[in-house]
Amino acid sequence: MKPARTESKRRTELTHTRTRTNALATFALLLLASASVPAQNSAPEKQAQAKAGAQTVLLNVIVTDSRGHTVADVKREDLRLYVDGAEQPITYFSNEVRPVSYGLVVDNSGSLRDQINHVVAAAKIIVNSNTTEDETFVVRFISADNIKLMEGLTADKAALSKALDAMYVEGGQTAVIDAVYLSAANLLKNGKPDGDKPRRRALVLISDGEDRASYYTADDLFKLLRKSDIQIFCIGLTASLDKERGFTTQSKREKATDLLKRLASATGGRVYFAEKVGELKDAIAEVINDLHTQYVVGYVSAATAGSGSNHKVEIRVVDAPGRGKLKVVTKPEITLDG
Repeated sequence: MKPARTESKRRTELTHTRTRTNALATFALLLLASASVPAQNSAPEKQAQAKAGAQTVLLNVIVTDSRGHTVADVKREDLRLYVDGAEQPITYFSNEVRPVSYGLVVDNSGSLRDQINHVVAAAKIIVNSNTTEDETFVVRFISADNIKLMEGLTADKAALSKALDAMYVEGGQTAVIDAVYLSAANLLKNGKPDGDKPRRRALVLISDGEDRASYYTADDLFKLLRKSDIQIFCIGLTASLDKERGFTTQSKREKATDLLKRLASATGGRVYFAEKVGELKDAIAEVINDLHTQYVVGYVSAATAGSGSNHKVEIRVVDAPGRGKLKVVTKPEITLDG
């Protein structure tokens, strides 16, 4: 009898796996089918020019003060750039406002039941801050088989607002990783290509960060993100998660917090945790600034740097009299394209 029960259980698990796989595949096709113009070469470090095997590597950079607010008056000479520990000359610097292609990825699971109205209102504030050149899409997610593209990439604020109004909470095993993975794939495939003015690409994730049952693994997700120029800005609503931890295990809140922090850190984005409505409004204001107030810093890689090679990156701000300590946020590791 035991083998029969084991085989029955295995068939059930495979059926569930196929169901989730088919649901994800269907959603991915819906995302990709919404394309109007495919994005062109959008590596995070944009290898725009090649000279004798060398590559021009561009990095999105955010500079913040001691309170975490963005700083908009940094100059090229204020920065130092290090690759694998060795200082590199900064060959490109820009602080111009760039158009943004981004996705609003919004958790609609049961744990956000008491906050969904505030979340929708906050997301609308982000949308209404868009410039005429920005484009946005909206994703609603719960479980791996319940992730929906509510509105494709568009500059139409009314359409985006309508999509946000259609959100509602449902129960299910939250699939944060799946939602971010598919949203990133959508942005890379369907975002506008760079024109005369290069675009910035981002995801704004509003969630408690608790991933319960994703089809994709964290490794799958971060592998995709390393090959992209997408920055992730997380608004963490973790207050309702259990803080109790086991003897050797993290609490639900700790796990969720770690995932949100890692998503932001690995992509050169930032994370904000909001436990109160006022904190949510503050977080939204910071995200809006982050999307539009950044620098782009570039250097020329060594001709010997191989295609597909990984490199550690650090950018520092030189201390100056009368200026407080400033912090630089950028992607900590890059992969060179071939």
